[in-house]
Amino acid sequence: MAVLTIVVWAATGPLFGYSDTWQLIINTGTTIITFLMVFLIQNTQNRDTAAIQLKLDELIRANENARNRMVCLEDLTEDDLKKVKASFAPLAEPTQASRLYMMRRRGFRKQKTCWNRWPPSISPQRGASHDR
Repeated sequence: MAVLTIVVWAATGPLFGYSDTWQLIINTGTTIITFLMVFLIQNTQNRDTAAIQLKLDELIRANENARNRMVCLEDLTEDDLKKVKASFAPLAEPTQASRLYMMRRRGFRKQKTCWNRWPPSISPQRGASHDR
């Protein structure tokens, strides 16, 4: 449909002498279509986000070890969300064992020439043995 519209518009160019009005028609049409597409995409994303939120809420409710106050996180203020995020920070810190596991999995070896290339999140202690 879009291609047909552009072909018809281009074909009518000589009829209107490629005037400013002729150009204004396609510019106005594309602007309106772009505006409508933004609303369509935003509506689709909002529905998708709501569906994902409901699924996550159901998982939280179904897990007896989960904190039920996590169900309504989307209703918290920005400051409250930062506090909740900060409470999870210690849980997210990798242990030395998980660092070693990731280093081995990624193929890192203990070599003096590559100490400066280690990602900071998995940087080993220099005195530790990392080989099997």
